[in-house]
Amino acid sequence: MRPYHTAMQLYLVLTLRTPRFDPAVIPAHYAFLEDLRAKGALAGFGPFTDESGGAYLLKAESLAQAQAVASTDPVHTCGSSRVSVREWKVTWIEPTA
Repeated sequence: MRPYHTAMQLYLVLTLRTPRFDPAVIPAHYAFLEDLRAKGALAGFGPFTDESGGAYLLKAESLAQAQAVASTDPVHTCGSSRVSVREWKVTWIEPTA
């Protein structure tokens, strides 16, 4: 097993649904995540099984940059979810094949 190495820091972005959650925003949210993936800025994402929201692992140079990116997430800009960003010092991620 080997540690996950990246030149950028990793940030855990939590998206928690608000009472104003609108499921119509999900396609735009997934397009936003796909754009991040295509740019190499997304390490993973997924919804919570209790349908309260989800999380994604963002690669960024700083907390300020990660917060700026997350603030443009459509689930945040339309008020469907509260978004918070935490720097995550990941010790190890199992490599994919």
